[in-house]
Amino acid sequence: MSKSCVLAYSGGLDTSVILGWLQDQGYDVHAVYVDLGQPCEDREATLQKARDCGAVSSRIVDVREELCRDFAFPVLAWQAKYESIYLLGTSIARPLISKVCLDVAREVGASAYAHGATGKGNDQCRFQLAAEALDPKVEMIAPWRIKAFRDAFPGRTELIAYCEERNIPVKASTAKPYSSDENVLHISYEAGRLEELDVNGVEAVDFGMGVSPQEAPDKVEEVTIGFESGVPVSLNGNTVSALEMVEGLNTIGGRNGVGRIDMIENRFVGMKSRGVYESPGMTILYDALMYIEQLTLDRDLLHLRDRLAPEVAELVYYGFWYTPKLDALMAFIREAQQPVTGEVTLQLYKGNIMVSRRSSPNSLYDAEIATMEGGGSYNQDDAEGFLRIQGLPSRVQGSVRPRTY
Repeated sequence: MSKSCVLAYSGGLDTSVILGWLQDQGYDVHAVYVDLGQPCEDREATLQKARDCGAVSSRIVDVREELCRDFAFPVLAWQAKYESIYLLGTSIARPLISKVCLDVAREVGASAYAHGATGKGNDQCRFQLAAEALDPKVEMIAPWRIKAFRDAFPGRTELIAYCEERNIPVKASTAKPYSSDENVLHISYEAGRLEELDVNGVEAVDFGMGVSPQEAPDKVEEVTIGFESGVPVSLNGNTVSALEMVEGLNTIGGRNGVGRIDMIENRFVGMKSRGVYESPGMTILYDALMYIEQLTLDRDLLHLRDRLAPEVAELVYYGFWYTPKLDALMAFIREAQQPVTGEVTLQLYKGNIMVSRRSSPNSLYDAEIATMEGGGSYNQDDAEGFLRIQGLPSRVQGSVRPRTY
């Protein structure tokens, strides 16, 4: 009796070899291409390649809307950024890929789920932690963690030779200067030349989602985004879906050089790695939401959210998407974002994002109270007692233990 396995399949060199290798191990392989809005890939050619290489079934599963609506936008509501700047574009997508692959495995009766992530990176963690949370009995196959596989394929040369022997078409016969991973939220670039820290990352990479700030137009472009309870719903006055929002802002942000970063990050497995990322649309949304939050969120709630946001970013980055802790935090942010409704107009100029105007029916900003001019409902006399009470501990301590000055 043959064994069956679902493979998260991209059509690249690694998963092409893994498809053949799994068949060599006696598996019937069901290839699943999860459509996350990869901007630079030929989907039908990828499916045909899987069929030509012996997959017993191959399919595209389009989850672009779900990725934006149910995965990216809740993380956006948290303003979650890993180590201050990374918008988690790859991290967010991995648990969804596992969910899709397990759906297919259940449908076709496969007992195993395979992926091409290496044993050195974060993606193996995200794939497996998500899969085991959804199906505790799942059999995970990660060939790069299997010594026999690594012995058979110690480098790119052996991978290419295997493909040539099996008549598996491969795009290139020499190593790229870096590797990339893409979806509608972002493209990441790492490895190869980017491992050398004296290489300028944003100059070395051939970006796929936009132009450099230097090449962007010499004029400001305005964009207006509307939110309802923290969810982006309108773009330049038009109601749009989550996917349309991200794709539209990718185009607008991309042509204005927005959303490129180059960072050294701490992987979950313990090492430091260098990544270059571009995320034009989501970068704009993070700023846009911030400006509406400034109007509508109470100080203490906003500060609490900001203290918890790095915790959320860490959970997502590590791969703990399907956990009670993240479930509870997502319930918190849904409640916290209830008043975050309004509209903001941003100006984009050569990679910069500037706020032009913002409004909200739930605005807590009261110009009469905040004004430096006289009048209004704020009585400055009240500040005297407020500060005497706030300063009481300092006065007591200053009397008991005088500070030198």
